[in-house]
Amino acid sequence: MTKHKIYTMSFASVYPLYVKKAERKGRTKEEVDEIIRWLTGYSQEGLEIQLDKKVNFETFIQQAPLLNPVRFLIKGVICGVRVEEITEPIMREIRYLDKLIDELAKNKPLNKILRQ
Repeated sequence: MTKHKIYTMSFASVYPLYVKKAERKGRTKEEVDEIIRWLTGYSQEGLEIQLDKKVNFETFIQQAPLLNPVRFLIKGVICGVRVEEITEPIMREIRYLDKLIDELAKNKPLNKILRQ
């Protein structure tokens, strides 16, 4: 079985799209970074290292220091699919991130996005 194309895409190539989406709605790069750090456990320095190394999305998720234990509270539809119904673990983590960025772009308060 072939892997989905997103697995082999460089995380560094998608990251600016996340930032651009957020900034178009009046949000900031710092908020995007905070969401990514919250979900993955990367420090800001660790995130920047991964971006500099241009690791693919699969590696970015697999090397995440500590996936947030409350990430399972992320629910909803992304790309026409309910994130809580995605069975493939790496794809589910990628879609969690997509969902959080969507919530940021919809001007949801950051504390709600981070499930606090």
